[in-house]
Amino acid sequence: MSERSARSDGGGPAQGHVWDEVVGQPETVATLRAAAAAAGRSVDTAAAGRSVVVDERPASDAAAMTHSWLFTGPPGSGRSVAARAFAAALQCTDGGCGQCRQCHTVRAGTHADVHIVVPDGLSIPVRDMRELVRTAARRPSAGRWQVVIVEDADRLTEGAANALLKAVEEPPERTVFLLCAPSTHPDDVSVTLRSRCRVVPLRVPDDVAVADVLVRRDGVDPAQAAWAAGAAQGHVGRARWLARDEQARIRRSAVLDIPLSVRSLADCFAAADELVGGAEEEAASRSRERDEPEAQALRTALGAGGTGKGTAAATRGSAAQLKELERRQKSRATRTQRDALDRALVDLAGFYRDALTVQTGSQSRLWHSDRETDVRRLARGLTAEAILRRLEAVLAVRTALELNVKPRVAIEAMTVALRLP
Repeated sequence: MSERSARSDGGGPAQGHVWDEVVGQPETVATLRAAAAAAGRSVDTAAAGRSVVVDERPASDAAAMTHSWLFTGPPGSGRSVAARAFAAALQCTDGGCGQCRQCHTVRAGTHADVHIVVPDGLSIPVRDMRELVRTAARRPSAGRWQVVIVEDADRLTEGAANALLKAVEEPPERTVFLLCAPSTHPDDVSVTLRSRCRVVPLRVPDDVAVADVLVRRDGVDPAQAAWAAGAAQGHVGRARWLARDEQARIRRSAVLDIPLSVRSLADCFAAADELVGGAEEEAASRSRERDEPEAQALRTALGAGGTGKGTAAATRGSAAQLKELERRQKSRATRTQRDALDRALVDLAGFYRDALTVQTGSQSRLWHSDRETDVRRLARGLTAEAILRRLEAVLAVRTALELNVKPRVAIEAMTVALRLP
């Protein structure tokens, strides 16, 4: 488990108001701003010598503040972005002005009282969650609240969820828990944990809102921003990635070539190699950027290259810690590969969805409008039932990967199912 920089996905901190980062969610922003204002009033009350009063039950009143929140929504809706903006607003005396020291340090991921937790591997273990809960029990040292943000709360193990539940049931007076998960389904977040939280549902922002952010905040050309927003299907982080990274555009194009290219078994296995190989390459590239600097920093902290009394003993004891770091890095690489494969599968599913839309004569907007010619060509060559079977094959692989089926085996079975008659 790691604590990640509290920055907007794919880029550095924006310089405006913290709520500017929450794209296409006006109702959510209004709710969170009101809650942050209520929280500020309770802190001011405590400063005047009275107890902090925070409703520990999930609140329906937009102006109420509670100790535990659950941000839900599909990928790209900005769950963690909203949680980070809320964390900044809780620490800021002006409700998230974006200019003060509190806002800057929350955005930079250096605030002493804001802990942003991201699983390095496929899950968050109980050991790490117990350590985090102990940290969260302390009184704030630099801000107004201790804030714990758990991204991917659906990756909590059963033991980790139970450890967190105990803290949420009896929260310290000045601690707030912000959990992020795809949905409120019991398979994602346990019913008991969910029932202790105020749920904040988010939706995928529309293309216009995403494109506007890319132009205004990231300086992307308007035409490129409009294309990337549509290609990313409202996912702000992915839209920025597509707009700014040529390799990302090349990988997407290769994925969307698959439906019309798999005509023989050889084609199927070649397509599977393309998908798995691309995910492995992406994971390896990201690992190279992070692993060695992490290892070097740990070696330095353990006294590597140092001299003096105690250095030799510290160095001898470093092997176990370096081995543990390697284990976490390997787990993180596996997760990165799975995430890259999942993005490719979402794109592929979108292509078959578009073909089914054309085949049935629906007037729904195409997800991959830049590939409309290919979509219509596939729709002419297959029946609606045949397209639906292929769409189901893609979605079945996403489920298989969640169950830890070997990626290459699952992908090869899928590409065979996609083969054209």
